[in-house]
Amino acid sequence: MNILVCDDEPLARERLSRMVKVAGHEVVAQASNGFQALEQVRLHRPDVVLLDIRMPEMNGIQCAQALLDLDVPPAVIFVTAFDQHAIDAFNTQAIGYLLKPISQQQLENALKRASKLNSAQLNSLQQHATASESPDRPARKHIAARTHRGVELIPIENIYYFLADQKYVTVRHSGGQVLIDETLKDLENEFHDRFIRIHRNALLAIPYLEGLEFVGTGQYQVRCRGINERLAVSRRHLPQLREKIHHI
Repeated sequence: MNILVCDDEPLARERLSRMVKVAGHEVVAQASNGFQALEQVRLHRPDVVLLDIRMPEMNGIQCAQALLDLDVPPAVIFVTAFDQHAIDAFNTQAIGYLLKPISQQQLENALKRASKLNSAQLNSLQQHATASESPDRPARKHIAARTHRGVELIPIENIYYFLADQKYVTVRHSGGQVLIDETLKDLENEFHDRFIRIHRNALLAIPYLEGLEFVGTGQYQVRCRGINERLAVSRRHLPQLREKIHHI
């Protein structure tokens, strides 16, 4: 693939460029800010842009938003030292968010994902762009979680349940589980049409709701389609859960 590297630090650009070449791809241009990146994209039409976020004149988020206006936008992978911009970054339909210093393997994994994006998928990403400045913003399509691999993006439709434990929430999904620093209440409010409260510490995805099991002394647990785990159901939430099962 043809790659554009954009970072305001020359040493960072050179390091990324070397890593791209080791991965078997070609660096067709470099840029030190968002404006330059836009110019180089129009000139060279790269497949992927490796984009820093904090840069002078035009930052990476602004640049990625501008790239979405192109007829055929390149895939964007953010490479940054700051994790607090992850949600804004993914709202620009970026396919990756790597935290510096990145390893060769992390970069190659991200580029491998980018190589699988065909034009139909890119069109789909554009159509599902989030109107982040709208007061009636729809629920997120993904949950962002910081892991040892950087910031992972978990599709909502792949999540089985959210389980609260002290200050963190476990997200159990088809690829395993991650921890996020969000409240169960906020998640319930945002995804109320897809998740149902089954316990004070648990939200279950309605599409994966399979049935109830009686475990004795008035206690029930719920079966979750696709996994063997069972989750406890509180007496308070049992009537609502039974009604939901009845209507599925």
